Amino acid sequence: AGSDSGGGAGIQADLHAIQNMGCHGCSAITCLTAQNSVGVTGVHAPPPSFLKQQLDTLYSDLPPAAIKIGMLGTRELAEEVGSFLQIVKERATKKSWVVLDPVMVSTSGSRLIEEDAQQAMIDHVFPYCDLLTPNLFEAEALLDRKIKDSQDVEQAAQDLLALGVPSVLIKGGHIATDGTSGDPTVAQDYLLSAPSELDEDAEPRLCDESRGIWLRSKWFESEHTHGTGCTLSSATAAALALGETERDGGKKENMVGSTSSLYMVDACSLAKAYVTAGISKGVQLGQGPGPVAQTEFPSSFEAFPSIVQDPTKTSPKPFRPMVAFGSRNEGNLPVLGRIYPIVDNVEWVERLCKLDGLADVQLRVKNESNKKRIEEIVQKCQNLCDQAGIRLWVNDHWEAAVKAKCFGVHMGQEDLVRCTEQGGLSQLLDNNIALGLSTHSYGELAVALGLKPSYISLGPVFATKSKKVGFDPQGLETVRKWRELVSPEIPLVAIGGIGSPESASAVRGAGADSIAVIGAVTQAADPQSAVTSLNEA
Repeated sequence: AGSDSGGGAGIQADLHAIQNMGCHGCSAITCLTAQNSVGVTGVHAPPPSFLKQQLDTLYSDLPPAAIKIGMLGTRELAEEVGSFLQIVKERATKKSWVVLDPVMVSTSGSRLIEEDAQQAMIDHVFPYCDLLTPNLFEAEALLDRKIKDSQDVEQAAQDLLALGVPSVLIKGGHIATDGTSGDPTVAQDYLLSAPSELDEDAEPRLCDESRGIWLRSKWFESEHTHGTGCTLSSATAAALALGETERDGGKKENMVGSTSSLYMVDACSLAKAYVTAGISKGVQLGQGPGPVAQTEFPSSFEAFPSIVQDPTKTSPKPFRPMVAFGSRNEGNLPVLGRIYPIVDNVEWVERLCKLDGLADVQLRVKNESNKKRIEEIVQKCQNLCDQAGIRLWVNDHWEAAVKAKCFGVHMGQEDLVRCTEQGGLSQLLDNNIALGLSTHSYGELAVALGLKPSYISLGPVFATKSKKVGFDPQGLETVRKWRELVSPEIPLVAIGGIGSPESASAVRGAGADSIAVIGAVTQAADPQSAVTSLNEA
């Protein structure tokens, strides 16, 4: 990347962001600038031979987990970087992610590189990239047309994929202020990926970037945004490096689920959170606009983005709100129980309804595909819970829950796709049925936040045998992180391997409001004593 002598953008911003995201950054300088907060007074491009020397020297000793590319001001420099990326690909023994921030046009609309450098970048660098991160002006320059609204952004992303990159993130915060996106209080970026082998093997999720994803965050009215593009792409590259290193270098039993599941949508979500927090804290340092602040690994629910289904609509209607046990309850809202048993049959629901200390029970129907039979099971359980004064949540089978007038529905991310496509979310809202959502990764968390559910769950906290889960255990640190990233107005439920009062106490201490349990109650010699002990933990 290029050097910003004013310290707000370029390699200076890159290295700050990379370090704050938990990685070590190295640098190869493609351009030297004489600039301050007012403007640029001079630009010097080093000889391509010296750029090659920098890259070769680094690669011989410090092979990268990810590569972030910034300003390539000349055709020769772009060709040199392309040659280096080809070598990295040919010699690779493990994945090295490549993120290209095509620094061509500033956020104010000023062109920064020569046109032949742009074409060389397309020809020689694009083929090796995993992600392209143009701002709106750069997307227009690459496609040689204007982008006026959200539909134009979505089509532009498709057309940029056709140029040879597998993923593109169009930084469309500008669109959020021109009146065409419907809500000038938000900043929205659009992420799109070409279908991959991972998509073929996995259940669909709303955070699959091959569907096209709008990442939305709060808009901060600030002039102090110098370096946002550099910072975003570097934070994304760092997050991808964290995920790849966790998957490649660690022992399976020591992996952390939220880190080992860091892929494109998760990395972009974290990077957007990092930049949003930086914009909110940017200050003027010189006579001109100040730089985006370089803060810390995302830790604020106010900055973490949500994934929205329609970029033209304002904030969606929230599902039935609840409060956590012990929280202020000025609106007389339902209070989520401290423990949350999950069982799979009518008999166990009946047993739980006779116990003291339970407010919520979840029914997870297994090994039954007959719709009528499922409806009968749910109705029987609802009748039992009505008599006992306990709230019944139904796992996934939202149609049966609506018919039986259950209190709530809990959904995994895969079933959430089917429910959304069938219009189920609207039916749940219309019937005032609460919604709980499972999350395992940062991308899934962004989906959940975009739907404003009654609670958000995280799991598995510890290893579990009660259900086949495609994610590594999260651990207590991830519980703490989720509590930071989820608004305190939304209860946080922890699930997975929490089998004793001691582990329940530790998970609560990390920030969980409610503990979902299975075997801790159903396998207990005395379920009532187990419920009492878990409540008191």
